[in-house]
Amino acid sequence: MSRADLDKDPREVASMFDQVAARYDLTNDVLSLGQDRRWRRAVVALVDPQPGERVLDLAAGTGTSSEPFAAAGAHVVPCDFSLGMLRVGKRQFPDLPFTAGDGMRLPFADDSFDAVTISFGLRNIHDPVEGLRELLRVTRPGGRIVVCEFSTPTWAPFRGLYVNYLMRALPPVARAVSSNPDSYVYLAESIRAWPDQKGLALRFVEAGWGRVEWHNLTGGIVVLHHSVKPG
Repeated sequence: MSRADLDKDPREVASMFDQVAARYDLTNDVLSLGQDRRWRRAVVALVDPQPGERVLDLAAGTGTSSEPFAAAGAHVVPCDFSLGMLRVGKRQFPDLPFTAGDGMRLPFADDSFDAVTISFGLRNIHDPVEGLRELLRVTRPGGRIVVCEFSTPTWAPFRGLYVNYLMRALPPVARAVSSNPDSYVYLAESIRAWPDQKGLALRFVEAGWGRVEWHNLTGGIVVLHHSVKPG
C-alpha cells in the first residue's frame, strides 16, 4: 500500500506492519528524534493505571507501549492485527498476553476493561469511528480512553516545516533504517489526511464517548485525546 485513503484494506495494512516489525521500534526512535518515548510516557501518565486494573493496549505492536502498564501493576492486554508485530513482541516481552485482534471486531466481551488506549493506530483502522465504538463496547461504564495520534501543529509556520519533513525527509530516513521504507510513505500520507484535533474529538462524540478533551504534545505534532464512557 503506497497511498493513504479512507478505504484502507485491513489485510494490506497488516501485511505492511508485518514487514516493518523487525526494526519498527528503532525506526520510530530515529524518525521521531527520540520523541516517541516521551509521547508514550505521556500516554501512561494520562491513563494512570492502577494495580489490578485491566487495560487494553490496542495497536500495541511489539508491546513497547504495553510494558509500562504491566510495570505499574495493571493487567494489560497488548492487542494488534499484525501477527509479525506480535511475534516480535512475544520475544521481547514473553510474559505479556499478546492477542491478535481487529480494531473493528475486538475479541473481548462487553465492559471488559477499566481503561483502553491506542497509540498511532487509530489512523490504520478501516473505519476509525467504528474502532472507537468497539473500544467503547469493551470499556466498563465510567472507564476511560486515551488515544495518542499524530495531528495538526498549532503554529502555522511550524506546520509547513512539519509537512515538508513528512513528505521529503521522512522517506529517505526510512530507507536508511527501516526494513520496509515504502511503508513509511503510506504512513506520512495517512498523517497528512488525518483530521485535526477538533475533527477527531467530534469522531469520539459520534462513537458515543462522553466529553472529550485533548492535550497537544510537541506543538501539536502529537495529540492525546481522552474521554470517559458514560455510566
